[in-house]
Amino acid sequence: MKIVTSLSFRGQCREAFEFYAKVLGGKITAAMPYGDAPPDMGMPDADGKYKDWLMHCWLDVGDQSLMGADMDVDWAQNIDKPKNGFDVTLHTNDKAEGQRWFDELSEGGKTVMPFSETFWSPGFGSLVDKFGVPWMVNTIPTGDWKPPQG
Repeated sequence: MKIVTSLSFRGQCREAFEFYAKVLGGKITAAMPYGDAPPDMGMPDADGKYKDWLMHCWLDVGDQSLMGADMDVDWAQNIDKPKNGFDVTLHTNDKAEGQRWFDELSEGGKTVMPFSETFWSPGFGSLVDKFGVPWMVNTIPTGDWKPPQG
């Protein structure tokens, strides 16, 4: 089984996924715009405003994936509201890699919790990226790691 998070955007899916591919070292394997849909599918305004918006995008990063699409308020309730109730979470054994992911993903976005040592991790942070997607970056502690003494 594979569980894949699907992210929704309002016309920024391609830009977001190109950014995520660069930051995470992944590869976009599908990017299908509404304008390429068969006419009988009844896709919303496939010839106009939405023709370049993506109805499906797929990003592979190692053996993990993210899926995405562009939606608008007429067909995706609350798409214009801040995303909440979930985080895309990245885990690594390498604190420096986690710090890099955090720094790059937070460019143009908002830091929620700065990347730093915690009682459960040598490096953890949370942010909302410039596309409004919430992320958590976590460094998995090694067996000899000890939490800070406070």
